[in-house]
Amino acid sequence: MNRPPSVRHRRVVAVLAAALLALTFASPVRADPGPPVLADGFGLTQVAGAQTGTATNFVISVTTAQVSGEHPIKIILPSDYFTDTAKRYPVLYFLHGSPDFPQNQLYSALTGTDEMITVIPDGGRRGWYSNWLKQNTPAGAQNWETFHIDQVIPFIDANLRTIPTKQKRAVAGISMGGFGAVRYAERHPDLFSQVATLSGDVDFSVASMDLRLSVVASLTDAAGVLCASSSDPDLCHQQDLYKPAVDSDALYGTPYPFLNADWRWNEASPGTHAAQLAGMGIYIYTGNNDFLEFWVEGANKHFKDALNAAQVPYYYVGYGDGSSWGCDGGHNAGCWDKDLHDLIPRLEQAFA
Repeated sequence: MNRPPSVRHRRVVAVLAAALLALTFASPVRADPGPPVLADGFGLTQVAGAQTGTATNFVISVTTAQVSGEHPIKIILPSDYFTDTAKRYPVLYFLHGSPDFPQNQLYSALTGTDEMITVIPDGGRRGWYSNWLKQNTPAGAQNWETFHIDQVIPFIDANLRTIPTKQKRAVAGISMGGFGAVRYAERHPDLFSQVATLSGDVDFSVASMDLRLSVVASLTDAAGVLCASSSDPDLCHQQDLYKPAVDSDALYGTPYPFLNADWRWNEASPGTHAAQLAGMGIYIYTGNNDFLEFWVEGANKHFKDALNAAQVPYYYVGYGDGSSWGCDGGHNAGCWDKDLHDLIPRLEQAFA
């Protein structure tokens, strides 16, 4: 004999039916929409299928007649970029060091700000953020400054909701990129209001001949040449970083200081044009606790002296062995992370 369902039983069935109906008509879970679609232009052509990442942290790859090969550009958007579609943002151009790539710049301070867009363009393993004097080398076209200034910046302004003014644009970099940041700010003061160098190679004068010769070593693939006659595994680990080798004078002409033959190196040295930075926010960070950072500290002191002589104010952090800065004071990402956590709030304040 079948018994009629109890009140409790009917209620359970009703609840289950309602839940099933809700699941049936519920909106599907939205996946990450992926990186935005950017339009080619300004001499840049995107490589099809090379875009990777999320909607707010992604990498594209482009080709240009100005620089041989394909070149990644990493773009970090604020978290509210797609929800507040009326909002426009300042831009930080962040320049990587040598030998490195935009994809490797994983600093939390860059992804943690919602007050600016960050763009990290490829600078090559030894591009030195310059248009090379010699273009007919095995490395091919090497017009890095033209690529960044005349192509990447207008490409970004055309494709993203930037505030395309000097007052809302900054340039910063580490090591080789620190040199590039100061060089670009000096040569294009109409484009940038803020400039920062983190362990930057900011002196190419004879006073920092050690740094000048390290640049030459990157051009001539000195590590690869030495590796051919050495069994040192540490040395040979570096052998493929700076190929193909080019002449020592491919970048700025002869680097050797005889009868002023090296005048282009002195001309490229940031201290030579320190007065061009007047009116900008200038931020300098350096330690001194390893071999390379010791050289860098000397270069930054020379640059600081040039700023003093030009009566240009700046913000300087010399953290020595890093004990007061929370790092080891060396030429490495641990210290640059600390630098950026100090720098980004300062840029936010300046932009505000």
